Amino acid sequence: MSLLPPQPISPLDGRYRKPVNELGDYLSEAGLNRARVHIEVEWIAHLTKRSMFGSKPLSDAQLTELRDWAANFGETEIARLAEIEATTQHDVKAVEYLVREQLTRQGLDSIAELTHICCTSEDINNLSYALTVKNAVEKVWRPKLAAVITELTSQAQKYQDLAMMSRTHGQPATPTTLGKELAVFVHRLQRQLRQIDAIEYLGKFSGATGTFAAHISADPQANWQKIGQSFVESLGLTFNPLTTQIESHDWQAELYDRVVHANRILHNLATDIWSYISIGYFRQIPVAGATGSSTMPHKVNPIRFENAEANLELSNAVLGSLAETLVTSRWQRDLTDSSAQRNIGVGFGHSVLALDNVLRGLNQIDAAADTIAADLDANWEVLAEAIQTVIRAEVTAGRSEITDPYAALKELTRGRRIGQAELQEFVSGLDIGEEAKERLLQLTPAAYTGIASTLVDLI
Repeated sequence: MSLLPPQPISPLDGRYRKPVNELGDYLSEAGLNRARVHIEVEWIAHLTKRSMFGSKPLSDAQLTELRDWAANFGETEIARLAEIEATTQHDVKAVEYLVREQLTRQGLDSIAELTHICCTSEDINNLSYALTVKNAVEKVWRPKLAAVITELTSQAQKYQDLAMMSRTHGQPATPTTLGKELAVFVHRLQRQLRQIDAIEYLGKFSGATGTFAAHISADPQANWQKIGQSFVESLGLTFNPLTTQIESHDWQAELYDRVVHANRILHNLATDIWSYISIGYFRQIPVAGATGSSTMPHKVNPIRFENAEANLELSNAVLGSLAETLVTSRWQRDLTDSSAQRNIGVGFGHSVLALDNVLRGLNQIDAAADTIAADLDANWEVLAEAIQTVIRAEVTAGRSEITDPYAALKELTRGRRIGQAELQEFVSGLDIGEEAKERLLQLTPAAYTGIASTLVDLI
């Protein structure tokens, strides 16, 4: 027997609880049950407002009390639900009985049978998941991503003019600015965020096989499709008119795929920043009291970006699996989605944790302008691109008779370092126009950044 008290298995509920805690309001069992209670209560309100099945509209006081009870769903209701479900062995049925008990407390037994009327469990569940995921994205995950984008934007603007050596294939290449390289990530993430904001959160409310059969049996004269649509839309969701027993989950797959893509961009950001730290382009700001290495006192490790990498990969594993799994349901219904959807919070939790680490990491680095400048000054050979391009232009304009400019620069620069004096001596001897020659003689690696600085203004 273990001597340990009950322990969380997931680090999201243990070591990393604090950064992801807000998600628990929505993407937890209690959050799901609160949403289920909300849906059941709103369905009763929707029906009584229309005097369906001979009911009468609830008074303002009755409706306010019922809605307040649902909104204040907490420990008492969680415990009572557990007691009821121990008997029903069915989570949604337990919610139905919980709502009925509240109706009894309010003296509303006369409308108790409206609770869950015409509903299959999936009518309640699909709307509950849509609301909880929507709230989790809009109130927790999205603000975290927006904060990262804001910080990246600030740093892109701060370093807008800071010339930096590019590295294509890991080798010195045409210079850029640090700000422009950060702006690339801002632009990529902004684009994903716009697509995520455009996702529709769909809901169905059409019964056991999506046919409104029970509804019509109970009241053949009612326009049940219109009633179902108005109910779904009253919850802030988009109505899905054509489904099986389940809402087809395509919107979920679309959302998770977009979040996965955003995670991949963040992963690329984390690996790039880690690499810049590795070559000294960024200095890490030591955190007072923190230990970089248990044996090497000098170290400040880039743990925020390493932690982010791991959690982004875990998030993508879960959300990617959900996107694949949820779009398939055997015939009119199977329960694979029921188990899978309980892990939505795990997928978003790892992404939120990664976002927290990325933001903290960005706030703990500072560009090492001296190191960046020294790297540029040590790589004058990167100007070979500019020189051979100018020669080509001069040949075309009839001001030069040099054959194969590329080969000439390749022979001079490939696989070797050359300095300012050697490169300028080469330029001085070129058969090109004097104006072009003077432009090249004035050129330095730090000045060879094109419009990189002004490109930052696009974000």
